[in-house]
Amino acid sequence: MKKLLNELQQAAAERETRRHFLHTCSTGLGAMALSSVLGSCGFFGKRDAQSNVVGSAPSSDGPATAPHPSQYLPKAKRIIYIHMAGSPSQLELFDYKPELAKYNGKDCPQALLEGKKFAFIRGVPKMLGPQGKFAQHGQSGAWVSDYLPHLQGVVDDISFLKAMHTDQFNHAPAQLLMHTGSARLGRPSMGSWVTYGLGTENDNLPGYIVLASGGKQPDAGKSVWGSGFLPTVYQGVQCRTDGDPVLYASDPAGISRDVRKQTIDAISQINQQQYDDVKDPEILTRIAQYELAFRMQMSVPDAMDIKSEPQYILDSYGVNPNKGSFSRNCLLARRLVERGVRFVQLFDWGWDTHGTSADGAIEIGLKNKCKESDQAVAALLKDLKQRGLLDDTLVVWGGEFGRTPMQENRDGQVLPFMGRDHHLEAFTVWMAGGGVKKGFSFGETDDIGYYGVKDKVHIHDLQATILHLLGFDHTKLTYQFQGRPFRLTDVAGKVVKPILA
Repeated sequence: MKKLLNELQQAAAERETRRHFLHTCSTGLGAMALSSVLGSCGFFGKRDAQSNVVGSAPSSDGPATAPHPSQYLPKAKRIIYIHMAGSPSQLELFDYKPELAKYNGKDCPQALLEGKKFAFIRGVPKMLGPQGKFAQHGQSGAWVSDYLPHLQGVVDDISFLKAMHTDQFNHAPAQLLMHTGSARLGRPSMGSWVTYGLGTENDNLPGYIVLASGGKQPDAGKSVWGSGFLPTVYQGVQCRTDGDPVLYASDPAGISRDVRKQTIDAISQINQQQYDDVKDPEILTRIAQYELAFRMQMSVPDAMDIKSEPQYILDSYGVNPNKGSFSRNCLLARRLVERGVRFVQLFDWGWDTHGTSADGAIEIGLKNKCKESDQAVAALLKDLKQRGLLDDTLVVWGGEFGRTPMQENRDGQVLPFMGRDHHLEAFTVWMAGGGVKKGFSFGETDDIGYYGVKDKVHIHDLQATILHLLGFDHTKLTYQFQGRPFRLTDVAGKVVKPILA
C-alpha cells in the first residue's frame, strides 16, 4: 500500500509541471504565458484546405488522420515511394553515356577533381565506362540497360528525371534530405507531411506504412519515416514481412478480444481525463494509437496475407509467399494502397556499389540487386495499371544521390572490384502514374554523366512536385513550430511542370 501511495504522489507531482502551473494560474499573465508557449509549438493552429494548412494537432473533435481535402483537385490520391538505399548507379541503368566508354581506364582529368569533395576517392582515379548494355525501348525510346530487362517493358508509363542533384554526399544526411527536406535530424518525413495534410481513407490501417528489405535499416535509421515535430500519430508504422506484421498486435495468451477491448477502453478513459487536465495533444495521439492498434489486430493480418493472391499474381512479382523479400513488399504495397493507405514507403538496403567487395561491385552486386527487384517493380506498375489504380497512385523510384563517372579508389589504391563513389551532381529518379507524363524523359547530363546541363531538378523540386500532384502548394503545407512555419521544402523548391500530364 505504501508503494502505491508513493506512486500516486509521484504522478501528481509530475502533473504539476510548469505548463500545468501556468494553465491553472489565476492571473492573466499565466494564461498569456501559456498561450505563448503552446502557440510556438503549433498547438493552436487550424487547417484551412482552401488556402493553407498550418499547425494542426489532434483534436477531440475527431481523428487527426481522418480524410482531409487538399488545397486543389489532386492528380494523385496516394503514393508508393521505392527507395533503393545506398543509391544505384544511374550510369549502369538509365543514363546512357557512350562517350564515357572512350575514357575507360584513363586517368580522371584534374578539372573533375579540383574543388570537389568525395566520400572516398583520393588522388587521381581512373575513368570507368558504362558496364550495362543499353538499348532504346518502347514507343518513347527510353534508354534502359540490360540490368533491368523487366522495366524495359514498362518504360512508356514512366517519367525519368535525368538531372537530379543534391547537397549531400553521405548516406544518412542525403537520405534525410530526400525524405524530410533537411539533412539534420528532427524534421517530419514526407509520408508524415502527406498524412498530416490528407489523412487516410482507412480507419483500421495506419495512413503511413513502411516496409523494409535487404537485411538492414536505411543509414539514417527510422528518422526517415519519423514525424519530427508533427504529432506522432503521423509517423510511419513499420510492418514486418515475417511473423506478426506488427509486434504485440496479437492478443496475449489467455486474454480474449473482449477483455482486450475493455482494457483499451479503460486506458483511453484515463488518458482522456489527463488530456482534459493538461491539454497536451500527444495524449490524444496516444489514445488514437491505442485504438488503432486494437483495430489493426484484424485489418493488418488480412492486408499482409498474400497467400490469398492468385498464383499468377505471385508469379508475376516473383514472390515466395513464405519468405520476406523486396518483391513481397512490392505486392504488399499494392494491397495496402488498394485498402486506402495513403503513403507506402519501401526501403531496400544494399545498393551502395563502391567496389570494395563482390556484393558492392557494379559487375556483381548491382546486377544481383537488379535481379532481386526488377521483376517486382515492373509487376507493380502493371498490376496497378490493370486494376485502374495507377492513374491516381504516384510511384516514385530512386536513391539518395548518384554515382561518379570515375572508378572509386581508396588512398590512391585501385579496389578489387568495379565501383563508383557517391556523386551529388547528377542522378536519375523516375516517377509513374498519378499525374505525370507517360514515356517522358526530363533533364540531361553532360557527355560523361558528371554534371546536369539541362533541366536540373533539386531534391526540394522533387518534393514540391510530389506535393503538387497530391493537391498541395508546397509553400502552404506548413506547421507552426518554435515561432515560425516549417514546410517539407524548407525555403526552396519549385514544381517541375514539364513532367505533369
